[in-house]
Amino acid sequence: MAKINVNPTRMEMTRLKRQLKTATRGHKLLKDKLDELMKQFLDIVRENKKLREEAEEALERAYKSFIIARAVLSEEVIGEALMMPKQKIAVDVSQKNIMSVNVPRFDFKTANNQDDIYPYGLAFTSGELDSAMKAFSDAMEPLLRLAQSEKSAQLMAQEIERTRRRVNALENVMIPNYQDTIKFIGQKLEENERASTTRIMKVKDMVAKKAIEERRKRDEAVQGGAPVA
Repeated sequence: MAKINVNPTRMEMTRLKRQLKTATRGHKLLKDKLDELMKQFLDIVRENKKLREEAEEALERAYKSFIIARAVLSEEVIGEALMMPKQKIAVDVSQKNIMSVNVPRFDFKTANNQDDIYPYGLAFTSGELDSAMKAFSDAMEPLLRLAQSEKSAQLMAQEIERTRRRVNALENVMIPNYQDTIKFIGQKLEENERASTTRIMKVKDMVAKKAIEERRKRDEAVQGGAPVA
């Protein structure tokens, strides 16, 4: 594992230990966040599956009703009946925060009476076209809830991927680098301390040898009758 390029000093080791503590705490928080994001994401996926089934069933009913209406009425009659839509639909988009992810909330509103969905006179069309229009109107809400759920799942998946990359970077790169660098600095400081101890011991030996040599010379001078300096 690569080490961080720093001077092997006690001050640097203290600084790296603080950074390692912060990185370890951040890793735990991000891991907890990732677990909660996965839980929320799985709940959204399960809801998304249910909403997709509801939307597909609603669209299937609508298309079947419209096919029957096409069989009863001519294309010109249907085109003329649907030429001028009566309803106008507006979608209000708000946001909901889930684990720091702003997921959308869709709410559609009709400009006119919600029950008046037929843009034609009922006297000039068939009941099959009325059923198709009602089926398409009923399919609007499941489709909107499905779109909201799928967008939420997409945003949650992106946040999960970002959080997972951060967790992996801390777990596999930053924290091991800090640990290896701290270990290297500790070994270097121990090596320097041993070298310093060895030097001190050598100096003491030299001082002791010099003292012994001087004492020996004094003793020899005393025995020889020479004056002692």
